[in-house]
Amino acid sequence: MSIRPFRDIKRRKTKEINVGKVKVGGNNPISVQSMTNTLTTDIKATINQINEIQSEGADIVRVSCPDESSTKALKEIINHVDVPLVADIHFHYKRAIEAAKSGASCLRINPGNIGDIKKIKEVVKAAIDNNCSIRVGVNAGSLEKDILEKYKEPCPEALVESALRNIKILEDESFNNLKVSVKSSDVFLSIKAYRLLSKVSDYPLHLGITEAGGFIPGSIKSSIGLGSLLLDGIGDTIRISLSDNPVEEVKIGNEILKSLNLRERGVKIISCPSCARQGFQVIETVKVLEKKLSHIKAPITLSVIGCVVNGPGEAAMTDVGITGGKKGNNMLYLSGVQSEKVLTSDMIEKVVSEVEKKASELENN
Repeated sequence: MSIRPFRDIKRRKTKEINVGKVKVGGNNPISVQSMTNTLTTDIKATINQINEIQSEGADIVRVSCPDESSTKALKEIINHVDVPLVADIHFHYKRAIEAAKSGASCLRINPGNIGDIKKIKEVVKAAIDNNCSIRVGVNAGSLEKDILEKYKEPCPEALVESALRNIKILEDESFNNLKVSVKSSDVFLSIKAYRLLSKVSDYPLHLGITEAGGFIPGSIKSSIGLGSLLLDGIGDTIRISLSDNPVEEVKIGNEILKSLNLRERGVKIISCPSCARQGFQVIETVKVLEKKLSHIKAPITLSVIGCVVNGPGEAAMTDVGITGGKKGNNMLYLSGVQSEKVLTSDMIEKVVSEVEKKASELENN
């Protein structure tokens, strides 16, 4: 059982491209990305972090390649992971060529930083020769000099002009396996830039609010910015940029998509903030359940409500529900129907058991 969306989001139709084994754009699910923050030359640490990021639900992982030793390390890393890797290239075009030859699934280039069109063309040839996609990563902090002089400051129109200019460079080389981003740390600038670009280009859009900050402010800024665009049907792949463990970026990205019914993965917990009416400690219970159920990948809804004011109504719309009762007698709901009373001391174990049982049923069907 799941709650029927009050509003179905009509996604903007874009071209379909390949990022390794992941298809981006078209009618494909919106993918979630993150980026390693280890030294790429520390091969073991980078492999471990990539696997942690993937385990949390990332579809694509980006790895920084600032020097030749990093692109050499990338080749070894690719042999030990099972997720498409994007090589993050900023200033030196040779790093992009090396990364493509090392097996990267995608090259993230910032044309404003690479600069010379001849160098960009060499990068395109390497991408074609190695079946590698490209993300044109336009950033408000690194626009081309002439565009910045024209507009005097970073603005939506400047970001879009830069994107279109660099898309044309790739198209002139008969290359269209590409996606585009127009990022800024300013929420309003980012939203307007993406909306403008979506009207003039049908390439897949990679959404993000760049340099969003720490966990709480960054998550809020990203939720507002990306949520606004996703509600408009704009966006094919997303990355939450946090000054935190990249695993947290994936958690937030997945939660944004789940809240908009754009992704079904893992346990979606509906819980109350708690008050004096609660029949058990809701806040602590939810924290424990989040940890104990983090391994579940099947899409399951769970309601955890402390009293009978809203509990039965919420439980009627979830796969599993628990509602607080008097004297530690709480009511368990399965598929919206009352099942049995459960003592508070047994409640967590019982809820985990029922969620795991439901997950097993879904995975075997």
